[in-house]
Amino acid sequence: MDSRLSRCIGAIGCALLVVGCAGSGGTAGPAAPAPVYQAGDRWVYRAEDGFLQRVTWEETHEVTAASPQGITIRVSAKGPTINDQRTEMLSGPGTVVAGAIVDNETRRFEPALIRYRFPLSGGERWTQRMRDLDHDSRPYGGIERSVSVGGYEKITTPAGAYDAIRLNVILRLDDETFWRWPTDCTYSVWYAPAVGASVRERKQCWYSEKGGLNGGGRITSQNATVELISSTRR
Repeated sequence: MDSRLSRCIGAIGCALLVVGCAGSGGTAGPAAPAPVYQAGDRWVYRAEDGFLQRVTWEETHEVTAASPQGITIRVSAKGPTINDQRTEMLSGPGTVVAGAIVDNETRRFEPALIRYRFPLSGGERWTQRMRDLDHDSRPYGGIERSVSVGGYEKITTPAGAYDAIRLNVILRLDDETFWRWPTDCTYSVWYAPAVGASVRERKQCWYSEKGGLNGGGRITSQNATVELISSTRR
């Protein structure tokens, strides 16, 4: 077995172990049904990323169209050093055909990204392997994502206090190159049925260079926190 294959198998095994351990905790509660979105639904978040120099911005997610054929969400991010706008396309609640998976970069997923698998129930797990239709990941791998659903936790945000279901996400991107290994991420996402969206997210990503260029250590590429500051439902 070559070293690259051995590394991949070991990393996937560790990821699944972490997801399994992280999925416990919280309190039992009812399964969260799929939300019903309408044009005009709106969620505003406060986000920050970085270490010594923190980058901050405000991110607004607004449903611009919703029908049995699909859901369109406009995402606007504005801050001292950020002014971006993108569009997410969903085939249904929680199922993303085109959108972001790590940062604000839009990807087109095949198969569609299952961000939330409704109804959300504690103890549920799912794993996906996807590719970005706009990115050729050969000769390496596509996107791998594993989710473990925990119990309910009381989460306090600037928008208020919520009973939220915790999702623990292990993610591997499709950005491996000849000089670096792919980006690995661990996310904690708290989804509140009362607002039909996440109310807090904790995001950490890193990668390592091949050949020991950085001494075999991790290079952090994301260290972000996102919290809900307001929401409006039609």
